[in-house]
Amino acid sequence: MLLETIRFHQGELENLFYHQQRIHRSRKELFGRNERWDLEEMITIPEHLNPEQTYRCRVVYGAKGLISVEFIPYSIRPIQSLELVTADSLDYAYKFSDRTALNELTAQTKADEILIVKQGLITDTSYTNVALSDGQEWYTPHQPLLAGTRRAALLANGTIIPERLAADDLRYFKEIRLFNAMIDWHQAPTLPISAIR
Repeated sequence: MLLETIRFHQGELENLFYHQQRIHRSRKELFGRNERWDLEEMITIPEHLNPEQTYRCRVVYGAKGLISVEFIPYSIRPIQSLELVTADSLDYAYKFSDRTALNELTAQTKADEILIVKQGLITDTSYTNVALSDGQEWYTPHQPLLAGTRRAALLANGTIIPERLAADDLRYFKEIRLFNAMIDWHQAPTLPISAIR
């Protein structure tokens, strides 16, 4: 089973274009399915949702189609520390609902979150894409574990720049920012590089 996590904020499902692109690519590559979905038509928004609350719209699907849609209240998790964790064989190119391998990695750390290194290169945390700032520009790993939908939008508008980022390159940067479909760029946890151990 695969998963899309869509931010529902102020009555709107955000970044649907990029979510639909990823679903189409995943269904084609994994299941050989070519029909395109219209998420706006497929998702029924419950009437009882609090307009002041941000929700995680969790869409689960598989080879035969849509399995479930649920709306879950969401708040950004506070992150103060990161630990570099090497996982050379980890493969999370598709957004599978089974996160066992990622959960096993996070269970090993005493930090708030892990920063995953694969073949010497920085990729993602267990649940976000990342960007590194040198004080002027924001750079994101050119080979993330998962090509996120917010990452795709930020690349398209030029906010972040893809770059080959080795773990040894961290010393050249000042800050790291953690973002995903649920975390808006301007609200994303931003830590000094010294918070990474």
